[in-house]
Amino acid sequence: MIECKNLTKRFNQFVAVDDLSFVANKGQVLGFLGPNGAGKSTTMKMITGFLQPTSGNIKICGLDLFENPLQVKNKIGYLPEGAPSYDEMRVCDFIQFIARMRGIEKKLITSKVDEIIDRINLSKVYYQRIETLSKGFKRRVGLAQALIHDPEVLVLDEPTDGLDPNQKHDVRQLITSMAKDKTIIISTHILEEVHAVCDRAIIIADGRIMADNSPSELENMSKYHNAVTFEADIEFSLLDEIKSMSCVRDVEYHAKRKKITVYPAQSIYIFDEISDFLKAHKIHVTRLSMEAGRLDEVFRNVTLEKNTSHQEVA
Repeated sequence: MIECKNLTKRFNQFVAVDDLSFVANKGQVLGFLGPNGAGKSTTMKMITGFLQPTSGNIKICGLDLFENPLQVKNKIGYLPEGAPSYDEMRVCDFIQFIARMRGIEKKLITSKVDEIIDRINLSKVYYQRIETLSKGFKRRVGLAQALIHDPEVLVLDEPTDGLDPNQKHDVRQLITSMAKDKTIIISTHILEEVHAVCDRAIIIADGRIMADNSPSELENMSKYHNAVTFEADIEFSLLDEIKSMSCVRDVEYHAKRKKITVYPAQSIYIFDEISDFLKAHKIHVTRLSMEAGRLDEVFRNVTLEKNTSHQEVA
C-alpha cells in the first residue's frame, strides 16, 4: 500500500506538487496522468525517497518513509524516467550487481537473474554492454533492475517509453500478471496504456489532483459517453428533427465522410431512440455505433480547466 498525505514540493517559488493526497492499495494498478510539468515524476521521486518533500507524509506498506527509509526502499521497485544505468557494464553484470545491492542471497542470485532475464526477454542482449543497446532494450534493463528483488510496490515512470508495439504489449501483460500481488503506480502519457493495465487513474495538473476514478468512470465524463455515430445520406431536415429530440444535446455533421455524431443529453443512453428513428425514416446506414467515451477529451478538459482557472485568478 502507498499512502501520500498533503504532499507538497517547492523549488524556491515554484510549486511542483501542491498538497497531494491519495492511497493506492495492494492489487491495484494506478495510472498517473498529466501534461508535461504536471508533477508526476516529482511525486514518484518523493514516493521512492529520491526527493525530499517540502511537507507532507508518505507511508509504504504501513511504514513511514522518513522514519524507516531503508526498510521502505527494500519494498520498492523503481523504474525512473530515462532508466539510468552503468553504460560500460554488460547486461548480465549489471543485473547481478543490482541483485547483490538488493541483498539477494549469493546462492540465489544466479537463479533470480536467469528468471528476470527470461521474464523481461533480455537473453538476446545478455552479454552486451548497456551503452550498445537500443532505447527499448535499455528500458527493459531498467525494468529488470526494478523487479529483481520481487518488491511489494512498483513505481514505474513511463515503463513502455521507447518500446515497439510488441514490446509494449509484453510489458503491459507483465504488469497485469503482477498486479494482484503488488501495489503498482504507472506514470504515462499514453492513454491506451491506462485502458490496457490500469484499474484506476489520477489526472494531475500543476501539481494538484483534478480527477481520480476508474478509466471507465472517467470516460463517463466525456461528451462522447453514449454518443451515437452513424454514416448515411440524410436530409438536413431530418438532422434537425434528431437535434430537437429531448434526449439529444447536439448533432455534429461531417460532410466529407457523411458521418453524423449525436450527443446525448446528460450522457443518457440514446442508441435505441436513434436506431428507431433511422429505421422509421428508412435511412440506409453504412455504420452505426455507440461510444463509451473518450479519455483524451476528458484529459484535455480537466487539465485545460486548471490552466483557465489559474489565468482567471492571476
